[in-house]
Amino acid sequence: MTYRQRQSRRRKRQGPRSKVLLGLGVIATICLIAVCSAAGYMLAIAASAPDLGDLKADDKGEISVVYAADGSRLGFVQSDILRRVIPFADIPVEMRRATVAIEDERFWQHDGVDLNAIVRAGIRNLESGETVEGGSTITQQLVRALYIKEPKRNFTRKIREAKLASELEEKHSKTWILDNYLNSVPYGTVGGRTAIGVEAAAVTFFDKHASRLKLHEAALLAGLPQAPSEYNPFRNPTAAIERRNDVLDQMVENGYLTRAEAYEASRKGLGLRHGTRYIQRREPYFFDFVQEELIEKYGVGVVRRGGLKIHTTIKPRLQQAARDAINSHIFEGGPSSAIVTVDPSNGEIKAMASSGTYKARSFNLAAQGHRQPGSAFKTFVLTAAIRRGIDPDSTSYVSKPLNLNDDRYGPWQVKTYDGSYRGSMNLHRATLASDNTIYAQLIMDIGPRKVCQTAKLMGIQTKLDCYPAEGLGGLRLGVSPLEMAAAYATLASGGIRHRPTAIRKVVFPDGDVDKLSRPKGKRVLTDGEAYEVTRILEANIQSGTGRTASALECPAAGKTGTTDNHNDAWFVGYTPHLSTAVWLGYPDALISTGEQGGGTPTSIWTAYMQVAKGDDCSDFPPPKEPFVASPFHGKYASTGGATTSSGDYTSDPTTGGVTDYGTGEGYDPQYYEAPPQAAPPVQTPAAPQAPQVQAPAAPVPPPIPEVGADGQGGVAAPGQ
Repeated sequence: MTYRQRQSRRRKRQGPRSKVLLGLGVIATICLIAVCSAAGYMLAIAASAPDLGDLKADDKGEISVVYAADGSRLGFVQSDILRRVIPFADIPVEMRRATVAIEDERFWQHDGVDLNAIVRAGIRNLESGETVEGGSTITQQLVRALYIKEPKRNFTRKIREAKLASELEEKHSKTWILDNYLNSVPYGTVGGRTAIGVEAAAVTFFDKHASRLKLHEAALLAGLPQAPSEYNPFRNPTAAIERRNDVLDQMVENGYLTRAEAYEASRKGLGLRHGTRYIQRREPYFFDFVQEELIEKYGVGVVRRGGLKIHTTIKPRLQQAARDAINSHIFEGGPSSAIVTVDPSNGEIKAMASSGTYKARSFNLAAQGHRQPGSAFKTFVLTAAIRRGIDPDSTSYVSKPLNLNDDRYGPWQVKTYDGSYRGSMNLHRATLASDNTIYAQLIMDIGPRKVCQTAKLMGIQTKLDCYPAEGLGGLRLGVSPLEMAAAYATLASGGIRHRPTAIRKVVFPDGDVDKLSRPKGKRVLTDGEAYEVTRILEANIQSGTGRTASALECPAAGKTGTTDNHNDAWFVGYTPHLSTAVWLGYPDALISTGEQGGGTPTSIWTAYMQVAKGDDCSDFPPPKEPFVASPFHGKYASTGGATTSSGDYTSDPTTGGVTDYGTGEGYDPQYYEAPPQAAPPVQTPAAPQAPQVQAPAAPVPPPIPEVGADGQGGVAAPGQ
């Protein structure tokens, strides 16, 4: 055979094999190009992802906690998200192991991305024809939760997620990653509130802290994050048990449990107990007041976001003392009562309690209840007179039936409680007798607007109309016990007004602290003026309408108040360190209580203050700037110096002089601690009716109503 023939024969034999090799080479080349292209594509996507250091972790928030003044917890601010971050040491080992076993069994070995898990998940998903297993590691899931907002399920997200997971592993330890995962993953929604983190989940599903979880409970919770709705044990207990047992099997596979331990745990029932810890609140009336103050101060967005630690001013010991005092003096089916105590040195609300239960009535009588104050409002008339320089010991009026007809305010009929009249009395004695007719004449002499301005200066925030009957307690909108306690606290502090606050400080998630309680207030009276009023109100407790309070056996000052038909009865009194208002009445109707301010309200005040004051029995400090009277002679006064009462005035406590601020209408910030409020948002009972006279035609101001037959000063507001 020739050489050419041999070559031809060889080529024929090698032809098919060469084609196969060529084909394989082409395929290999294409695969290599595809792999390189895919790698380049993935690298390009990864390169387009921002660095971890450039991203800000999403704040998952945390439920806000409210504390009493003694550090005890009052409750949690209501939120759609329930989350409390706990230290890693408080998370049981069983919970950590169960989570790793079911979510990422190679967590302690990989560097953020587990290729084995990805391949395994892909095979299982292909075999089943649907997605039954994910390949994401715990680190990737944490990245998704903290750094990727509204993640889309696509290849691009997975690549970027893997890149960030690797960076997170380089930056933080495995313990840090698992700790944050267990405090950030959602475990399901119950009652419209989503439990974020293992602590909230433990409370929601088992009503216990995470640190107290048992093995079968930890296994149940560990299985929830993959599909919280599907495995929710309250809605689908069968699926929840199956999932829990899968977790136990995985713990055996990974050497965390023996088969016997897993079997024992799998025989347990669910043992569910819906926790109410996050919705239960102590002192619910005060708690609502705190939430309103938070929203007013910081806005609803900050409050909803949570993570706040709110330290309030309330003292549980005083709250209990207030309830005990109320419950020992009123009976079921009878009138209601409310107590508010304010610290004169800083405006902190120390007690805010009322009769009844929050379940039966969520309306806060102590803060929201606006009722007629009766003669308790005469204190502002007396203070206005003192600011005018009127000497309460030498200025006298005649107690007599009044049938006034003022050119500006119209007709006004006033009488005393029992129809008896005591002749000439100075203002000091008239205060102790709570004589309506003498105080009505004083109001007309100093001007109703002066009374109105003084009340505002001292802390009354309800809008006042500045007509004469207001000085005797006939307010169109009424006042709350909180307002009265705060206004009388201005006298207790020596003339310094503080805005009442329920919050001492707020600690924000970033550690910033906002202190709301401040000792510095605004001086609105000289200490001499405040002391002069206190001197008379002290005498009122010793020998006047408030003498029941003398059982306190410590220096105290106060004033009673009763409205027409005894619909409302008050006692507002103070010591040097506590100012307390007590109200008694029927909140939903104008029904006679049969009580005067000097009766049950004063007894409640005394019983409460005997506990509240503790061992403190200090006296009111003498003023640094004693009160000095100036000559005064009014139209109705029977004695006094030679001057007139015309013109509106406001005493300037910094100079002790008299300054004319005018009588313009509208909101004047120098008189109000805060803008005057409108009528309460809830319906409140109308003021008690009293005999009225026909009002003159407009534009003459409304007529002044006749004072009712109550020596404590009950009057009706025009149109009520």
